[in-house]
Amino acid sequence: MRSLIGLTVANIRSLVRDRAALFWTIFFPIMFVFLFGWIFGGGGADTKIPVGYADQDGSAASAGLRQAFGSVQLLSLRDGSADDEKAAMQRGEVSAVIVIPKGLGEALAQARSGGRASVAIQVYGDPSRSQTTQVVEGVVSQVANGVNLQAVGGSPVVTVSRLSLQSATISQVAYLVPSILAMALMQLGVFAAIPLVQQREKGILKRLGATPLARWKLVGSNVLLRLMVALVDAVLILGIGYVFFDVRIIGNLLAVVGVVLLGAGSFLAIGFALASLLKTEEQATGVVQIVQMPMMFLSGIFFPFDFLPGFLQTIARFLPLTYLGDAMRQVMVNGTQVAPLGVDIAILAGWLVVCLGIAARTFRWE
Repeated sequence: MRSLIGLTVANIRSLVRDRAALFWTIFFPIMFVFLFGWIFGGGGADTKIPVGYADQDGSAASAGLRQAFGSVQLLSLRDGSADDEKAAMQRGEVSAVIVIPKGLGEALAQARSGGRASVAIQVYGDPSRSQTTQVVEGVVSQVANGVNLQAVGGSPVVTVSRLSLQSATISQVAYLVPSILAMALMQLGVFAAIPLVQQREKGILKRLGATPLARWKLVGSNVLLRLMVALVDAVLILGIGYVFFDVRIIGNLLAVVGVVLLGAGSFLAIGFALASLLKTEEQATGVVQIVQMPMMFLSGIFFPFDFLPGFLQTIARFLPLTYLGDAMRQVMVNGTQVAPLGVDIAILAGWLVVCLGIAARTFRWE
């Protein structure tokens, strides 16, 4: 028994001394508890979905409806005309638009007197942000059902018309393709740090650096390889989507290629910067995971950006994957923007330049 206890104590000491193992077994899961708790727990009262609101009826009934929507804590309403709010949605200032059509008050009055009438509340959503759109549509449906129950005993006088600002009809899978491609480009670039650190640790880079071949050619070949892989990734993802899921991508193909190359280059620069700062393969593996995992959850490529608490949205606006995913949605499916496309391009280019500068100054061959 003493030997068993002694070995157990020795193993505990070994685990405590191994900082990487200690982090992955204890602190990393705790970090994700907090992360998912903040995302799915609502993060507090500051988490609201910005929604444009246009009242085209101007009746007492529509004023009561506005009050009902205003009492929903999940929504932050912004009043304006239908055209102005739809334009604001395309600029990314609001996530959906609710339009109360003219004739709402008249339809309710007619239904109360025994007549037949109906009117549809219009909800404009962005299919590329399906989860946010579904939440807003669900809220509107609940409010409409409440009005029907209180005003006319449950008769379906007020209904909900679900509309999209997307003019072209494409499959729902197509709206996921930009996010999947952005994730693939992020992983392609960031994970480039691991083999570089591994080769330096084993002395391979030192031996390559001692050859007559110019070092910039060695680095350039690595960059060209990964840019080629990025294009192959894009072709495969789009091709599989087209053949098996009838994905139809709209938008300028040259713009798509440009964003793919810029995104791949930006994350490749991040990978090189990480490789220049890390010493061992174990460090590289851990840090790369720490870098890429939060980006996947906070950048809005899979989880609704609007559902993040305010402080996490602030963090997300500093992440390059936020802008790569946003640029991909804009050039591929004309999705509503988180930021103007020019801003997306500028921020990705900024990450590219800054991280390349860090890598150029600090990269070590041995």
